[in-house]
Amino acid sequence: MVKRQYVCRNCRRFTTEKECVICKSKDLSASWKGLVIILDPSESEIAKNLNITTPGKYALFVG
Repeated sequence: MVKRQYVCRNCRRFTTEKECVICKSKDLSASWKGLVIILDPSESEIAKNLNITTPGKYALFVG
């Protein structure tokens, strides 16, 4: 069975848990648009523009 993925409204990171593993927020949403995967935030222009400092899978917009 596939677990449903949620997106944290604070840091926009994907999670399958009921709490964000990065910022520990419980403010999650199942409504999102766009997807970006950051492998090396220190070298990524996209990560710098989105203020992402941790590698992972992120949504561009969270509803």
